[in-house]
Amino acid sequence: MIQLGAKNIDVITLFVEDLTEAKSFYERVFGLSSVYEDDNSAVYDFGNMSINLLKITEADELTNPASVAAREAGARFVFTIRVDNVDALCAELKSSGVELLNGPMDRPWGIRTASFQDPGGHIWEIAQQLH
Repeated sequence: MIQLGAKNIDVITLFVEDLTEAKSFYERVFGLSSVYEDDNSAVYDFGNMSINLLKITEADELTNPASVAAREAGARFVFTIRVDNVDALCAELKSSGVELLNGPMDRPWGIRTASFQDPGGHIWEIAQQLH
């Protein structure tokens, strides 16, 4: 039997209501260019994995018979990116028009974090190891 937990996650597909707005956000905030695009999706490479932004109207094909939750249903996960300086990156994010959900703050487990949302409501955390 193949042990799936030993494999890398290759692609995460995020459902978005407004693909144009989401693409603009990912290009501006993360400094990425899409590696693939069509009328319904755009794919961005993040280090060792990719994020596929897919119009929510096309999501049913991937999830059926499970339902697709609306953005307003609430957060169910957080993506975390490790950085060297949370405060400096927060200043850059704010200057590019990104509103922080929280932080920067020191966590009891030795990490300094801040979080923000993309236009689809997906939460991204930046985290800095404290010494």
